[in-house]
Amino acid sequence: MWRATALTLFPGMFPGPLGESLAGKALKEGLWELQPVDIRGYARDRHGTVDDAPFGGGAGMVMKPDVLSAALEAVSAMPGMAKAPKVLLSPRGAPFDQARGRRLAAGPGVMLVCGRFEGVDERVIEAHALEEISVGDFVLSGGEIAAMAVMDCCVRLLPGVMGEPLSASEESFEDGLLEYPHYTRPASWVGPDGIERCVPEVLVSGHHGRVAEWRTRQREEITRRRRPDLWARRSRRETN
Repeated sequence: MWRATALTLFPGMFPGPLGESLAGKALKEGLWELQPVDIRGYARDRHGTVDDAPFGGGAGMVMKPDVLSAALEAVSAMPGMAKAPKVLLSPRGAPFDQARGRRLAAGPGVMLVCGRFEGVDERVIEAHALEEISVGDFVLSGGEIAAMAVMDCCVRLLPGVMGEPLSASEESFEDGLLEYPHYTRPASWVGPDGIERCVPEVLVSGHHGRVAEWRTRQREEITRRRRPDLWARRSRRETN
């Protein structure tokens, strides 16, 4: 069973949205396991101190290496977690993407360290070889929401979670392109602006070949227009 362990100061935040929809259904069915671990439980004093002022001065506090290291060691000793990747959610981390999510989902699980305050003592990052991952160029109050995003990406890729096998393979980022537009009934619809909008004729033609070609063209055009970085990366791969 794929296991996600979230090391956090706020275990009550989990499962949160992961308890609903596809992830929640899969969690109830035992297709994956979520275990929040309270970092404060590994504090060394009666006050439960988990942070301290940074050496060199500066604003904010830093998570203590001895406390976080003890929590990581305890999780590593859990059944099936010795070889699980250790990930620190951090604004300075490498961008998380679909490919990394697929690799994580193919393994035994993942340990996700949810940072707080100004960050984590660098020594514990080095000692435990934590992989730093970012979910975007912005700063959150802590790593919990980012950890949930990583978990959700991975869980929906696990066998048996998604109802339609082709769904995941046709999604954005799977092959370097964004997803094509979607339409459903009614075929003609008048929006609040009073303009009638119809479903593209090719989609109601019943011609599967033409539909596939249209969707490919749409994916290429949307990617080129909205994400020139992805388009350039794809073009470089095709050239090489």
